[in-house]
Amino acid sequence: MTENLYASPSPENDPAPLKAGSKFRLLHLLWIVPIGCLVIALLLPAQRRSTEGARRSQCKNNLKQIGLALYNYHDTYGAFPPAYTVDADGKRLHSWRTLILPYLDQAPLYNKIDFSKPWDDPLNAEAAKTQLHVYHCPSVPGPSTNNTSYVVVVGADTCFPGTASRSISEITDGATNTIMVVEVDSENSVPWMSPMDVEEQFFLSLGPKSKVSHTGGLHVLMADGAARFVSYNLDQKVRHALMTINGADTIGEF
Repeated sequence: MTENLYASPSPENDPAPLKAGSKFRLLHLLWIVPIGCLVIALLLPAQRRSTEGARRSQCKNNLKQIGLALYNYHDTYGAFPPAYTVDADGKRLHSWRTLILPYLDQAPLYNKIDFSKPWDDPLNAEAAKTQLHVYHCPSVPGPSTNNTSYVVVVGADTCFPGTASRSISEITDGATNTIMVVEVDSENSVPWMSPMDVEEQFFLSLGPKSKVSHTGGLHVLMADGAARFVSYNLDQKVRHALMTINGADTIGEF
């Protein structure tokens, strides 16, 4: 039988449709892949910003909880806790952070501590190893540790003069104009049970080159219990005024 040379080829034997389909799919991939990469690239910075925003919010919330605990301590004892306690020889024993534990829902931990022994005594080792997230800023690099991100400014004219307890009535500059607690970075953090904090010079020396957990500044807890964000560009005179309780300084907005 003579083969019909003019017959249309069967679809099964015609490679043209497959080749066209492959080109179509390839063109789709060439468009979709770059667009997908662009979308991911645009979303990642937004996700990072969102995450840091959440961390800053948590940091402020930590300070608010600490402020509430300080005020509950004040309601009980008629004054805020001292910056630290000492033994008969004047050696530092325990921090204000330890003294307010019952007001942070940490009474069981508080009851484990022997306050007649230093914070780093073997008898207090178990308590000292405890991680308390309320004392740790989530923006601090690395895993959460038993170090604290929050310290008080110790000084004769601050809310925490040392071993003495300060009452709210002594803050004559006004609670809204006076700092109680400041945030520090990982390099300046200390174990939360340690009776060590910072002096006025630390807050005065902060600047753009300082290593901190947040861009542009740090969080502080005011004596009225409010958590505020303080810029590195804040004038030094205003910073000093914020730390003193009775300087009759004019602060204004900051």
